[in-house]
Amino acid sequence: MAERGRAVSGARPWPALWALSIGFFMILVDATIVSVATPAIMADLGADVASVVWVTSAYLLAYAVPLLVTGRLGDRFGPKRVYSVGLVVFTLASLWCGLTANVEQLILARIVQGLGASMMNPQTMAVITRTFPADQRGRAMSLWGAVAGIATLVGPILGGVLVDGLGWEWIFFVNVPVGVVGLALVLRLVPDLPTHVHRFDLLGVVLSGVGMFLLVFGIQEGQTFDWGPIAGPISVWSLIVAGLVLLAVFVLWQAHHQGDPLVSLALFRDRNFSLANVAITTVGFAVTAMAFPLMLYAQGVRGLSPTGSALLLAPMAVISGVLAPVVGRLTDRHHPRHIAGIGMACFPVALFWLAAVLVPGAPIWQLLLPLVLIGTASAFVWAPIGSTATRNLPMAHAGAGAGVYNTTRQVGAVLGSAGIAAMMEARLSALLPGMPGYAEAAVTQLPAAQHGAFAAAMAQSLLLPAGVLLAGLVAVLCFARPAHLRRDPARAAAAGD
Repeated sequence: MAERGRAVSGARPWPALWALSIGFFMILVDATIVSVATPAIMADLGADVASVVWVTSAYLLAYAVPLLVTGRLGDRFGPKRVYSVGLVVFTLASLWCGLTANVEQLILARIVQGLGASMMNPQTMAVITRTFPADQRGRAMSLWGAVAGIATLVGPILGGVLVDGLGWEWIFFVNVPVGVVGLALVLRLVPDLPTHVHRFDLLGVVLSGVGMFLLVFGIQEGQTFDWGPIAGPISVWSLIVAGLVLLAVFVLWQAHHQGDPLVSLALFRDRNFSLANVAITTVGFAVTAMAFPLMLYAQGVRGLSPTGSALLLAPMAVISGVLAPVVGRLTDRHHPRHIAGIGMACFPVALFWLAAVLVPGAPIWQLLLPLVLIGTASAFVWAPIGSTATRNLPMAHAGAGAGVYNTTRQVGAVLGSAGIAAMMEARLSALLPGMPGYAEAAVTQLPAAQHGAFAAAMAQSLLLPAGVLLAGLVAVLCFARPAHLRRDPARAAAAGD
């Protein structure tokens, strides 16, 4: 087994990371791009709202549920091989999505597309862990984080442009040439890393897969079923509880399994790995949750188009991308609690600020200022948390660790989506008791007399992700100093410890 935290020598990590980032960018864009195309898909395929929602939900479920397993596959068969197979599956499924003739086929194709994305995602982080030295992973993770941040902006904007210009099918067709180029670059630039023989823990696979599915499905679809019955005696809460029970059994099985567990619980003995997973869960929650109230305010109160609303996020993405390499260098030289602490403190402050200015008559520039602060916070969050999670991972478990990290991030995003939906509904019920929910039709036809109360409901909803981020702030402030700083007296002095 390779030494803990020691990168593979002789690899060319930066070209490999740039090649992997193409596919990573693509799968994140596809998590959000469909939202803009929803009306066009409904009209063309004759689908109702309940069906078309599953075009996104099915992708997110198939993406999130297998991450623990697909991360482990990278350790067993090599991250390059698993990523390449996932990219082929994702690209072919994208072509299938664009060629579908009904919504049922589209949902099925999106499931296959999500499975391909799930195979790809952990491998990008595992390659960073296994090819970059521990004292350079901050810069690598800054690129990884910048790609994630920019993808959240590009998805809705690109979706709007393609739907308006070419038709909804092209939000999927555009993945085909990008996927072909990405595969060629991966095959050429990503090294074949050593594999580690693992006996697959089949019971662990079943327990984690079924448990994650029930938990994520229950949370993700809870709002759709009004947190009540789904079919007969089966309710949303029974699915969530069953998922939690199965995941608890999974953890007990991993602790007592005498062979080769799917997820070694020894990973969590590393204080920084455990705390980083807590922190990234809150970040995933907040990044997902904050967009919903802002977009509904922009369209319902300000009368902006979906594309115009998405452009409000442009300064946030730009400042995050500009600062990412700077923060990456700082992350490699200074204690991560200081760098991540700046981001985790600025993020809730920016959300409180945004909530304060989310009123009907606010000038656009007043909205952009807190969004710039959110972009700054984002730049100070992704690199230090990600690099802190991976610096001490054993090389044989790099994929498994990446799978755990990405799973917690995705579960945080699902919780954010469900939590903000419940929060918005509660505030709208309190401030606009006669309003028929916050469906798109109701928002775009919102009478001017309701703008003030609607804006207040959206502003108050932003306090939920702000509060959740405080738990993440506590987690990053408890980070231990990384080993590479302890070994380097000059860097340790610069880190302030």
